[in-house]
Amino acid sequence: MTAPLELDEFERLVSSGHVDTVVVTWTDPAGRLQGERVHARHFSGSVLAEGLNLGSAGLAVSPGALVLRPDPSTLRPAPWLAGSVMVQGDLFRADGLPVRTAPRQVLAAQVKEAADLGVVPTGAISLQFGVFGTSYGEAAGRNWAGLPRAAGGNALGGTNVDEELLRDLRQTAYNSGLTVQTSHGTGVPGQYDVAFRHDGLIRTADNHVAFRTAATELAGRHDKALTFMARYDEGPGNGARISMSLRGLDGAFVFADSANQDFSDGRSAVLRSFVAGVLATLRDFTLLYAPTVNSYKRFQPGNSTITWGENTTAGALRVTGRGESLRVQNRVPGADVNPYLALAGMLAGGLYGIRAGLPLEQPLIGDPRAPGLARPPATLTAARQAFAGSDLARNAFGEDVVAMCLRAADAELAAFGAVVTDWERQRGFELQ
Repeated sequence: MTAPLELDEFERLVSSGHVDTVVVTWTDPAGRLQGERVHARHFSGSVLAEGLNLGSAGLAVSPGALVLRPDPSTLRPAPWLAGSVMVQGDLFRADGLPVRTAPRQVLAAQVKEAADLGVVPTGAISLQFGVFGTSYGEAAGRNWAGLPRAAGGNALGGTNVDEELLRDLRQTAYNSGLTVQTSHGTGVPGQYDVAFRHDGLIRTADNHVAFRTAATELAGRHDKALTFMARYDEGPGNGARISMSLRGLDGAFVFADSANQDFSDGRSAVLRSFVAGVLATLRDFTLLYAPTVNSYKRFQPGNSTITWGENTTAGALRVTGRGESLRVQNRVPGADVNPYLALAGMLAGGLYGIRAGLPLEQPLIGDPRAPGLARPPATLTAARQAFAGSDLARNAFGEDVVAMCLRAADAELAAFGAVVTDWERQRGFELQ
């Protein structure tokens, strides 16, 4: 099988008996794949043209049930599942209108805004995750605590303990249309980093959630457990560094200033205003980059200041590359992020900066932990409040999308508030 999967090839695979199931999916506000499995013949005979009828999908959309319409361009092999292919799609109301609050549509709306402004964004996500030497069943039996990590180390050989799984991940990703450019250990035992190539933003997000699904399934087959939690324990957290660049509608690269390259740093005014816009909206849009209670456990003084730097890991944004490799990297999101909403937030911020012609402040030079530097909200509650009170968010996304994001945050906070943690038991059980 090749990826993406053309419909005529799909029909041949069905006829030959190699494929019998299509996993029809969409991504919910929490960034999780939802959907149904359908027989391949039913998919080609009915679902492809008519879609799948769903309930409200938790998006508070009316009137009537929703319809999930597959996007044929996302049809891909799913080699982590026997006899299966996967397709991603968009939600529509019963009256045929798209569901604006579905995360894929939120990103699509920002991509359209970019096109109306005369630019086409591309992006990539470098994703970190942790691997543990125990199965998911054993991990659950331990209440997800004290799980054994691989031995690991800084040298290349330190990752060999998990290489059988990592090789399977790289090859499975390639076979399903995901190009993993590199994978490596981070120097933290059991933590790994995978980098994907630049692509259109919607495809980048589609690939991100497909990879997370495949990785979780494959880890189980290797009798290991894998997590995309932003932070599992006292060690370094798992990030999802988002890189973005812009081209014109004619394909010209607009981040570079080739005309004046001999007399400048080669960065265009568009790039400067884009970076300034992402910085200006970062505090208001933190909820889109850090959507869970656990997200904020990853923030550290050195990487969460609302500043930018050149080829450095200090601050929230990093500008790196030269010429057509120039790109802006957002280091705020963790691996638990919903990629559609995070990409939409970063793009919306950059477009705001371009429209307003915002000037770019000087890059951060010095200690990013110095007092007085602006920082994102430190908790989910604070990020929710910033997003709820943001005119920038309402202007960029609309009241309905803002309300959807706030409902998701409220559900996360309510779930966390109802849990008694191990820390509370250790702290208070013997209190006299």
